[in-house]
Amino acid sequence: MSSIRQLSPHLLWQFFDTLCSIPHPSGHEAAVRQWIADWAGSQGLEVIQDAIGNLIIRKAATAGLERCKGVILQAHMDMVPQANADTEHDFTQDPIQPYIDGAWVRARGTTLGADNGIGLAACLAVLADDKVQHGPLEVLLTIDEESGMTGAFGLAPGLLQGEILLNTDSEQDGDVYMGCAGGVDANITLPYEQEPVPTGHQALRLTISGLRGGHSGINIHQGRASANKLLAELLMDIGQHETIRLAELNGGTLRNAIAREASALLTLPADAMETLARLVDTRQQQYRREFAGVDDFIALELTPAGLPARVMTTALQQRLSAALFACPHGVMEMSRSMRDVVQTSTNLGVISTEAKHIHVQCLIRSLSDEGRERVAGQTQAVFRLAGADCHFDGAYPGWQPDPDSAVMQLLLDTHKALFGVQPEVKVIHAGLECGLFKAAYPEWDMVSFGPTIQGAHSPDERVHIEAVSRFWQLLVRVLKQIPER
Repeated sequence: MSSIRQLSPHLLWQFFDTLCSIPHPSGHEAAVRQWIADWAGSQGLEVIQDAIGNLIIRKAATAGLERCKGVILQAHMDMVPQANADTEHDFTQDPIQPYIDGAWVRARGTTLGADNGIGLAACLAVLADDKVQHGPLEVLLTIDEESGMTGAFGLAPGLLQGEILLNTDSEQDGDVYMGCAGGVDANITLPYEQEPVPTGHQALRLTISGLRGGHSGINIHQGRASANKLLAELLMDIGQHETIRLAELNGGTLRNAIAREASALLTLPADAMETLARLVDTRQQQYRREFAGVDDFIALELTPAGLPARVMTTALQQRLSAALFACPHGVMEMSRSMRDVVQTSTNLGVISTEAKHIHVQCLIRSLSDEGRERVAGQTQAVFRLAGADCHFDGAYPGWQPDPDSAVMQLLLDTHKALFGVQPEVKVIHAGLECGLFKAAYPEWDMVSFGPTIQGAHSPDERVHIEAVSRFWQLLVRVLKQIPER
């Protein structure tokens, strides 16, 4: 138990604290799903687990509200597992350690899981609190949203009875979302072409660290540095010195998080040490100037390492370095119809070296299928020139805005009545599950809202305490005011 259980609204924070104690990274939701199902069953609620692993929990309408339109209150059960380099944490075994930091709640050395744990806790609090008035209610809790949207992809038509979906996976208090980007994963593989380490070489590990990272959709327009792109630029520098050889490179851990750390294992003769050190120092100074005010703690470090058994061939080293340097990354296009909205972006999320292959993962996002496919084609062309295999999977559609949405208008009016200000209506450059839900339930009227969460998908993640309170007030009032059928 942590101090956050004393925060208000009490039920929501108590549920969130419990969720923090149950490991639930993407792909490992079984324990938290079982806990939720057991708890809901003990409350006399109807619980259904569908074929893909999603949970559906039904609660009867409050007396007098039986004729209201049915509402589906929705969240996802998984969280992004990211830890600082100096934090030892097994996300499949160890609990998250939340704590209060002034006006915020954050976690010790890891992601907090407020994305989407606060929304999930709110869903459970609605189910638990009989003082919350609502019509026929279904809570839909999906799996694997962060790493592939498997739960949303697999949601079968006909399981849910409601007409209105309230998605709780947005991250800015005072904003209401009526659309989102679609996306696709690029999976790239290059054969590891090897040769013996040249005679007389020593090994050094080049490490890039101290970056902020962040959500590859929400933060992509903020100009944050990508450790993978910085490493690619350094490898191009290194490639001008033929005696410096590359044995392996690794960077980032998730395709939907901007890479915060990256490293390369290099071998070189003693007389090239000074050249490499000077090159690294020059780039570090440049990066600190270039990203001042955005990423202020970029650190490049060379440390002695054990001599590897092999290095890449010179040809592979050159092709790989060039491909990573040329790989699209960041904002590709801004929307022409919506001010300050990113239309298309891509994230060079993960680079990893294995025994026989080098793997690269990118996540491409766009409000349009055409934009997504264009950047996918560019990415494929770059890596094919380098001799790589590139295939795409997990494509999901965007959620197209509906200007005539009745639930959107209800939420706007309710927000104005509660807080005296009209919320901003936005389209989010991130993958909400709403676009996929439309495939199985095209008649649903949908809206997304949530409290302020900063630094999602990174260990800097934090949620604003007062914004959670406002989110809860808004949710409770909207549920009470859903119109009759």
